[in-house]
Amino acid sequence: MASKAQIVATLGPASSNEKTFFDMVRRQADVARLNFAWGSYEEKSAQIAVVRAAEKEFNRRIPIIADLPGPRMTHDRGHTYDKKVTIPTEVDIEHMKFSIEKKVDFFAVSFVGSADDVENVRAALKKLGGKQKLIAKIERKAALSDLEAIVKASDAIMVARGDLGSEIPLEEIPFVQARIIALSNKAKKPVITATEMLLSMKENPLPTRAEVTDVANAILLGSDAVMLSEETSVGKHPIEAVAMMERIVVESERHIKRNLNTLAPLV
Repeated sequence: MASKAQIVATLGPASSNEKTFFDMVRRQADVARLNFAWGSYEEKSAQIAVVRAAEKEFNRRIPIIADLPGPRMTHDRGHTYDKKVTIPTEVDIEHMKFSIEKKVDFFAVSFVGSADDVENVRAALKKLGGKQKLIAKIERKAALSDLEAIVKASDAIMVARGDLGSEIPLEEIPFVQARIIALSNKAKKPVITATEMLLSMKENPLPTRAEVTDVANAILLGSDAVMLSEETSVGKHPIEAVAMMERIVVESERHIKRNLNTLAPLV
């Protein structure tokens, strides 16, 4: 039995070939994420073609999320973001033009600090002639002060725990996550929990017990979708990661007391 909550799988070198992606869909990958912080348009075009081929093969819709980099700044020790840069950035606009032409379904807006950031992207989208839905990524401390307005302004929300963990004390993440999910549920907006959910499967065929518990907790809190990032984009076991995620979600849903028909799916 397929899960009610959806699995977002990030495409990358490990999962962009047709055979691997088809196997991920067979194991209940529901949504494809393309990370525009990396790679060329040629690579993204090939990935989109694979997703569309899978739609025909399995006779089902597979939404594509174009994850915009925003004011991301890469350096030797990793990356951060430029707080002075307006969202959407000029680079975001170029990625939006390409993605609109390719008919992607969602734009994930990185480093949202306020509802105004979401509205600015929506205005740019309208000007470009696009009708894609917007996912606000909550990964800045500033966003937590305007969270209700951000949820209202967005079509969906992502709990982006990676960069959020650099903005707030790590021990606060579970409680901030719970708050974001609760507000999204109340507003009936789809909410995705993301980052390091099964990270050990980047190298290993099985996750840690803590990771299994983390995924289950995200579902029990009310996540409408859970996301795989490095696990499927560059990991050694992308198919197994999707299969394991599905197993955990299905089991978690057996223990949910609320009506699963109240979930707000991305598709």
